[in-house]
Amino acid sequence: MPAKAVFQPTYLYLNGRLRWQASSYRGRCQFWDWRKKTEGVAGIQAGSVIVHVHHRAPPGASSLLQVMFMSELDRYLQAATRDNTRRSYRAAIEHFEGSWGGFLPATADSIARYLVAYAGELSINTLKLRLSALAQWHNSQGFADPTKAPVVRKVFKGIRALHPAQEKQAEPLQLQHLEQAVAWLEQEAQTAQSADNQPVLLRAKRDTALILLGFWRGFRSDELCRLQIEHVQASAGAGITLYLPRSKSDRENLGKTYQTPALQRLCPVQAYIDWISAAALVRGPVFRGIDRWGHLSEEGLHANSVIPLLRQALERAGIPAEHYTSHSLRRGFATWAHQSGWDLKSLMSYVGWKDMKSAMRYVDANPFPVMPRIVEKPVIP
Repeated sequence: MPAKAVFQPTYLYLNGRLRWQASSYRGRCQFWDWRKKTEGVAGIQAGSVIVHVHHRAPPGASSLLQVMFMSELDRYLQAATRDNTRRSYRAAIEHFEGSWGGFLPATADSIARYLVAYAGELSINTLKLRLSALAQWHNSQGFADPTKAPVVRKVFKGIRALHPAQEKQAEPLQLQHLEQAVAWLEQEAQTAQSADNQPVLLRAKRDTALILLGFWRGFRSDELCRLQIEHVQASAGAGITLYLPRSKSDRENLGKTYQTPALQRLCPVQAYIDWISAAALVRGPVFRGIDRWGHLSEEGLHANSVIPLLRQALERAGIPAEHYTSHSLRRGFATWAHQSGWDLKSLMSYVGWKDMKSAMRYVDANPFPVMPRIVEKPVIP
């Protein structure tokens, strides 16, 4: 007879959502943890937290729950993956199982049929992400990776040939639009200060700092949102140093320090100091939500909120913003630097690109309109 299970506490997540919670659970239940199949759960220690449970058992394994338990090892493995990547992979797995009806572990044939089913609906990049998610799932659970099978590779190659699509890229933010938006935000801040309108004043200061830092440092939206005041040193008229414990380009999670000098115009250093001073912030996330009463959130902005924030600021300044995204800041800086005479090696070092192909995707080769030069060239740390 298998031992009865006692969980203290136990949390059951089904497709990423909390479905069941109890201080204890007794009774017979078959579990599948992808490493060993057992009757009952005698090997599971009290206090284990179920972080993911699939809603469908693998073929031939009726009444099985597929369970992966959070352990100290799992915590460190999870920390090695970026939050955005983890969310994307989780959504991809749920799509494969839920929307399409696939089973895990999958076969090469089922993955090939999955690709065919969505070949005309999803972009090549989305399909590549789905394959990466499926590959990661199988590797992490100790299974052979079916996405490397010849039939999957051939099907994907055929989809690329029959469904060619130009890669969508964010429109680079032109320097004149940056100037126009910042001038408008500064005017908003002055008007709000005169009217003692703290919410509008704070939003204008925050948006100015976020846009200027994002542009001149070429930060991604998630990097901007993860900046911590404790990791920033700013000196008015001199420059700013920012440390990120991890980023997309920092594959080893060693942390990286970024530097940007003060500028005579459109200065990110002064914008940061003005925002921190106005908000009276001393620790925690640099960029936060602000409610209608002017109260600041304790949490940092979500990366997805940067696009509407940027577009709203541009639209208030009278700039058509529908083609701009948070990546427009990064592409805008790269385009400005390229047209200002930066060599590609210096640009790659400053922004953090590891290969020439990545850099060329961001540089707008179209010289019309040519973005005007600014006084200083940011130094390479």
